[in-house]
Amino acid sequence: MIAAEDKERRGLGRGLSALFGEGGQGAGQLGAQVTTTLPIDLLKPGKFQPRRHFDEAALETLIASVKEKGVLEPILVRDSTSIRGEFEIIAGERRWRAAQAAQLHDVPVVVKELNDQEALEIALVENLHREDLSPLEEAEAYNRLMRDFGHTQDGLAKSIGKSRSHVANMVRLLTLPQSVRMLLLEGKLSAGHARTLVSAENPEKLAELIISKGMSVREAEKLSKKPITKEKLKDDQIATENATARDPNTVDLENRVSDTLGLKVVIDEKGEAGVLSIHYQRLEQLDDLIQLLDRG
Repeated sequence: MIAAEDKERRGLGRGLSALFGEGGQGAGQLGAQVTTTLPIDLLKPGKFQPRRHFDEAALETLIASVKEKGVLEPILVRDSTSIRGEFEIIAGERRWRAAQAAQLHDVPVVVKELNDQEALEIALVENLHREDLSPLEEAEAYNRLMRDFGHTQDGLAKSIGKSRSHVANMVRLLTLPQSVRMLLLEGKLSAGHARTLVSAENPEKLAELIISKGMSVREAEKLSKKPITKEKLKDDQIATENATARDPNTVDLENRVSDTLGLKVVIDEKGEAGVLSIHYQRLEQLDDLIQLLDRG
């Protein structure tokens, strides 16, 4: 029974491994795939690409690699549903952009017959595996799969190899005010911080306080649970001006670990030593953490 559940849980999460083999850059089973070369101008960005923002520095690094070595991993495409003779990119838009910038004329591709749901799912999983999506892009992709293709949170979680609580928490980010979502998009708030604001009063004001005070996720969670009055907000803002900020490097590390694990993380520095605390609220979260550590 456990083996069957594990197989279902991985589901789509192994989709790219099945397509491209386990070896990443064109290794594994890729040689057995129907790989071909297409003119670069026949490829168009996929309409189901969940990523909206591309890191310029990372793209420049990829461009340099493509100029030197070419595109090592084929781009996954399907026949265009709108223009005959063209191909829609399902996975590999960043490689396609880099190839364009490197002025390549042709790129290696794998052409697959995929329906819209499969196209969106594979595009989502590829970006999740590469950790390329921002929290909001991830949330929007989950929401689209549920809205357009009838996934439940539980079914979607099993398909992509995530916990149901992770999917639910990410989708809740879409309920935040636009101004708070912009702070998240700009990297001024982590996903962990943003989750504490979902059910809070005055999320916009609280977001400002979290940023100005350099709060940890745990501190933000405590703050969000307190009734906030206008007087309290004003007092906190005044106090912030004289407060000593935490080490920004520690705060950044805390946020990154928290986002990676999907749990509250607190780093308490004591000179050269320190304590890293990971907080969970349900046994399901602890189980997910143990599975993550087991996978290395």
